[in-house]
Amino acid sequence: MTQRKAKNVLGTELETCSLDPVTGFYRDGCCNTGASDMGLHTVCIEATAEFLEFSKERGNDLSTPHPMYDFPGLKPGDRWCLCVERWKEALEAGMAPRVKLEACHISTLEFVDLEDLQEYAVKV
Repeated sequence: MTQRKAKNVLGTELETCSLDPVTGFYRDGCCNTGASDMGLHTVCIEATAEFLEFSKERGNDLSTPHPMYDFPGLKPGDRWCLCVERWKEALEAGMAPRVKLEACHISTLEFVDLEDLQEYAVKV
C-alpha cells in the first residue's frame, strides 16, 4: 500500500520546507505532523531577526544551537517548521514571520485563516 502524500494549505502536495537546516517534527524537511507531534510543527516560516528575538522572549529560543538535539540554531533567512500556536501568537503580536504556503501542512488551517497565511506568504 502506498502512503498518500500530505496536502498543504493550498490543497496541493506538501512541499519541502528546508533541508539546510533539516526541519520538521520528523526531521524529513517537511512540516508533516502526526499523533506524536504535540506542538503541531506545521507552519513553514522564513526566520527574521525580529521573529527570533520575539520567540526567545516568549521562552522558545530558536537561535541558540543545541548539538545534543542536532539543532544548529536558526539565523535570519532560514526556513523552519514552526508550531502553529507560536505563529498565531506572533501574528497577534504583529511579529509573524513570512511563510512558504506550499510547505505549510493543511492542518494549519484548523488554527489560522488562509487569508492570514497568504498575507505573510513569501514569493516563490
